[in-house]
Amino acid sequence: MVQRGQTVPVVFCGRRFAAAEIELVREVVSDFASLSLTEIARTICELLEWKRPNGRLKNHECRLLLEKLSTEGVFSLPTLRPSGPRGPRAVTYTPNGEEHEPLTGSVSQFTPLSLTVVRSGPESALWNELVERYHYLGYRVPVGANLRYLVRSVSAGQVLGCLLWSSPAWKIAARDSWIGWTNEQRSRNLQLVVNNSRFLILPWLRVRYLASTILSLCARQLPADWKRLYGYRPLLLETLVDAQFRGTSYRAANWIYLGETRGRGRMDQHHEAHGRAVKCIYIYPLCRDVPRRLTQDSAPCWIPWEYA
Repeated sequence: MVQRGQTVPVVFCGRRFAAAEIELVREVVSDFASLSLTEIARTICELLEWKRPNGRLKNHECRLLLEKLSTEGVFSLPTLRPSGPRGPRAVTYTPNGEEHEPLTGSVSQFTPLSLTVVRSGPESALWNELVERYHYLGYRVPVGANLRYLVRSVSAGQVLGCLLWSSPAWKIAARDSWIGWTNEQRSRNLQLVVNNSRFLILPWLRVRYLASTILSLCARQLPADWKRLYGYRPLLLETLVDAQFRGTSYRAANWIYLGETRGRGRMDQHHEAHGRAVKCIYIYPLCRDVPRRLTQDSAPCWIPWEYA
């Protein structure tokens, strides 16, 4: 915990902010108190060059950093301007998301499959509704870089499932040991790891090998889609499977089981979030020599590696 008045280095969302940078953040918040929080965040991102590889500002992550530092007493944020209700975004239930009659069969009856990148509008609303209705974790607004897919059967013309790929866990002992990177290497190259934080097969489907087929298709398609959005190709996929599930589909899709978490949150940097459910850790390398590439000190993390 940072005490009021202190200026110390901070690690947040995979970036280490030096004490001088935190002091700059403090000065901007003080000098530009008349601006909105979003405008302050954008100003800080410009000054600190906190951007994605495609040049877009990380203003959403910066807002979260400002709220964290304010909560810890580093400074006080300006009073928020009225902008409607705050809190979790409401998901509207519609007839499009209602449960269907059970469907069974072999995966060959539903192939070919398509993965549609969800942007906004009706497809975004449908994705949100399906995940909120049928995924045990429900819908949450993702933080940082993320990519949503709707899975469809081209032949049957229907939606089969949803996936969310997002920012990776800050620390996972088994994953970090497998990679063999230092704290500095992890801080620089962590964004080359992408986390499968939601995977939903609609509950009325009973189709053997459907989940593993989707995962295999996604592993082939995601690197190019991610590069189009963020300007670089990830090297490693990861997921954390709740102990109530067996991870069978990940194993069938050739993901590697590494062990279990220690029961902390994904972003627990200070070993404070105890009592969380233990999860099974799976990874999927997207090219050869992933540990070597993730531990190269000289390579910027946005380098579009050639895949082997």
